[in-house]
Parts: sequence; C-alpha cells; structure tokens
Amino acid sequence: MLKNIIKKEGGFTLLELLIVIVIIGILALLILPNITSAPKKARDTKRKTDLTAMQKGLEEYFVDNNSYPTALSALTNGSAPIMKTIPTDPKNVSPYVYTYTPANSNTTYTLTACLENDQDNGTDVIAPVSPCTTKTFELVNSN
Repeated sequence: MLKNIIKKEGGFTLLELLIVIVIIGILALLILPNITSAPKKARDTKRKTDLTAMQKGLEEYFVDNNSYPTALSALTNGSAPIMKTIPTDPKNVSPYVYTYTPANSNTTYTLTACLENDQDNGTDVIAPVSPCTTKTFELVNSN
C-alpha cells in the first residue's frame, strides 16, 4: 500500500521542467527589447514636446518684438516672461541647441535635439547632426 502512495505523489519530470524554462526564455527574449526601448522613446517624446513648446515661445516672442531672440534666455527674461524656464534634455540635462541666423527679415532659426531611438523616422527627424550620434530632431523656421 505504501508503494502505491509514493507512486501517486510524483512531481514534474526533468524534461517537463526544461520545456517550461525554454518557453519562458523565448518569451523573455521577445519582450525584453520592447521593455528596454520604452524609456528611450519616452525621453525622445519629451525632447520633441520641449522643442515644440520652445517654438511656440519663439513665435510669441516674434509677435511681441517683430524679431526672434538671439538666445533662448530672452524667453525667460523681462517683466512678462514667455516661459518660466528653458527646458533641458531629460537624460543629460544639457540645453537644446538654438541657432539664430540674422537675415533681412529676422525670421530664421533652428531648434535641435539629439534623439536616442535611431529607429525613429517621424516628422522633422533627420540623419545625425553633430554632436548627435543617432537621429536628430530639428525644427526650422525660415519664413
């Protein structure tokens, strides 16, 4: 009778355990790249949003002054600042690149941010521009 009880209490075989471990490993390999790229995509979205906000601030500055500022700090100065602070890159806390090119009509500027996700092929995303090593997000105004 004791032999019958022991036989019925059998657990998983080594083969069954190995199959489950392999299946879990395959699922982990499929899911892991999506999990690791999500923070990069989120930071890139923040960069794009920041540049769009700065572009709106620059346009408001232009309406008030009939020219664009030579530096982004002009958006936070004065008695009625347009922006509370100038946004910085979410990862390395470096400023975004603002390039103002004086022309006869004072209407040319470029806002640039380096992206981490080199698979991004969205609007205003271009090939790397120094110092970026991956894609570059660039907003250009040349009225």
